[in-house]
Amino acid sequence: MNREEKLTRIYEAGLRVFARYGYRRARVEDIADELGMTKGNLYLYVKDKRDLYEKAVSHGLLQWQAMVARSIEKIDDVCEQFLALCRKGYTYLSRDVSLRSVLINDPSIFPLSSREDRFAEINRASMDLLRSVLTRGIREGRFREVDVDHLAELLYSIYVMFIIKTYVKSEGKSTQKMFEQGLDVVLQGLLKK
Repeated sequence: MNREEKLTRIYEAGLRVFARYGYRRARVEDIADELGMTKGNLYLYVKDKRDLYEKAVSHGLLQWQAMVARSIEKIDDVCEQFLALCRKGYTYLSRDVSLRSVLINDPSIFPLSSREDRFAEINRASMDLLRSVLTRGIREGRFREVDVDHLAELLYSIYVMFIIKTYVKSEGKSTQKMFEQGLDVVLQGLLKK
């Protein structure tokens, strides 16, 4: 097994253990046990528990991002691509139990202020994916001219709010209906034609 595969196994095990116990109660020994390695061996790959936590969460967020990117890459229609981007991103945590549990215990993973964003680089890449779809829609004449940067930031902020309402606050079905209504308003506009 190469180093990348080993790191993937470590981060996935770390995410499972942090999901099970939370950051405070999880021990590096628990993660090492989950991997069948010694604590000392685990420290060859991470500095300490905080480093492992941040890297495990980053890995989980990157997996989420990659799944969304893969799900839209073969969609030809930009409106369908936009809808798939939003829906796949929104529903991902319904399947990723470990990342969802970690997020429930640490909602600061998605802070309101970009200055407090420990995962800013990953979140910027997610916004870049959104920007690319919006830019494509404008270029093809399907979306009206807008300030793509500001719109991407607005939509991403709304998306984060929906993630928190649905998965952290557990507001479920009513939030899902609100999400779909929001997508309709974004694509169709509020003004009657």
